[in-house]
Amino acid sequence: MTDFDLVLLCALILGAATLYTSVGHAGASGYIAAMAIIGLAPDVMKPTALTLNILVAGLATARWTENGRTLAWKSLLPLVVASVPAAFVGGAYQLTAQQYRLLVGLVLLAAAIRFLWQPKSEEGSSPITTHVPWPAGLLTGACVGLLSGLTGTGGGIFLTPLLLLLGWAGARQASGLTAPFILLNSMAGLAGNVAAIQKLPSELPFFVAAAMAGALIGTQIGTRFVSTSTLQRLLGLVLLIASGKFLLG
Repeated sequence: MTDFDLVLLCALILGAATLYTSVGHAGASGYIAAMAIIGLAPDVMKPTALTLNILVAGLATARWTENGRTLAWKSLLPLVVASVPAAFVGGAYQLTAQQYRLLVGLVLLAAAIRFLWQPKSEEGSSPITTHVPWPAGLLTGACVGLLSGLTGTGGGIFLTPLLLLLGWAGARQASGLTAPFILLNSMAGLAGNVAAIQKLPSELPFFVAAAMAGALIGTQIGTRFVSTSTLQRLLGLVLLIASGKFLLG
């Protein structure tokens, strides 16, 4: 990797972390998109994205839940009880390079559509409580967790719209549930393929610094300001370009 590529990738990671954490996500699909633009190998992308996700999701969880004080544990449990083992299984399963590019390309495309056409509004969308029923929550968690482990993402890009669509949480509550969900699933996904840690790039400390700086900025925006719809549409455009690179490249 050249010095220019390193600087560019760090800038893209910082931008992705800022945009994603502003809506309670950790940014894995954004980091994968950035690495795809630079041209890193798929077997490097997955463990790198999960490592960054764990660190960023930890910070996002603390800030979105006020260090756990506002976390809706009763709503989170049905989701993570099934998602964590599913993410572990998904992380242990090795896709071929072609399968990985196809699956991640579709994930990024779904994420792009989500952000471009249905950006999450904070205004008037926050109920007092959240409620995730156990049977449906277990099924949802298992499906999202498996996809999370397979792709090296935290699954938040799918969980948030589902929470809103099913009426289980409002916009801000969804962010408060998504961040810890991503943290636990990313840890499980990486644990499912510990050998992948050997493929972490030597430039990882630079990526970590960029991601954490972006997370500090993004969580400040997301928790202090009302609307992030413009940022989400920008993010959707970036993901759309990256998905095209995966699917058509």
